[in-house]
Amino acid sequence: MTTSCPECAADVSFADRPQLSEVVECGDCHSELEVMTLDPLNLVLAPQVEEDWGE
Repeated sequence: MTTSCPECAADVSFADRPQLSEVVECGDCHSELEVMTLDPLNLVLAPQVEEDWGE
């Protein structure tokens, strides 16, 4: 399966069927991408993990 990176439009390929909410890295721009939908396959930039400092 292949789809486009939302950041740089490069092809992002999957050897196995991707899982919903799976996080992958674009091979070209190295952005972390999250699988939002499977049919059609749609990727979005993964949210940045931030410290909550115990809040």
